[in-house]
Amino acid sequence: MSEAVSPVLPLPPSAPRAHRHAFVRWIGRTILRLGGWRTEGAFPDLPKVVLIGAPHSSNWDGVWGFALLMATDLDLKVLGKDTLLQIPVLGRILKWLGVIPVNRKAAQGVVEQAAQMIRSADRFWYGLAPEGTRKVVEKWKPGFWRIAKAAAAPVVPAYFHYGRRTIGIGAPFELTDHYESDVARIREWYRSVSNGKNHDA
Repeated sequence: MSEAVSPVLPLPPSAPRAHRHAFVRWIGRTILRLGGWRTEGAFPDLPKVVLIGAPHSSNWDGVWGFALLMATDLDLKVLGKDTLLQIPVLGRILKWLGVIPVNRKAAQGVVEQAAQMIRSADRFWYGLAPEGTRKVVEKWKPGFWRIAKAAAAPVVPAYFHYGRRTIGIGAPFELTDHYESDVARIREWYRSVSNGKNHDA
């Protein structure tokens, strides 16, 4: 991982953009600055990735994460219940933040719906928390891996370090056909980050 630490990471050419107004980007940078947050690492110059954030331990992750998206103009999609996006005001806000509807009762399932969205787009970054909860868990849910495999997209790790008030982006992980070994590699990277030893995947 790059050692550079800055208020906002630059967005590479291949990453999808939301084309938000310059004032929105200013608001995002201001929120991060007032909160004392910085960024480190680098966004990969890739059109399609599955970005995971771990550990997901606080509702504040969403606040700082969306501030970073606003500041960088990154178009990162996350899935939300289709019923939530049907609520007039809330639905418009969620869509503006990058939330897209998913039908949890659909025959093909959430994994296939997400993978199909990635495969069918020219550029698509999909984000989720591998734990699936804010509680401390021993094992991650395999959904992120299954989506990335089905979409032939690499996994990009991200983290919130509250002690240093830093949002970090790691190098992409190319997946193999072995879930357990892939997750072991990624979790070892996260352990190195928590121990203060940042390095490339």
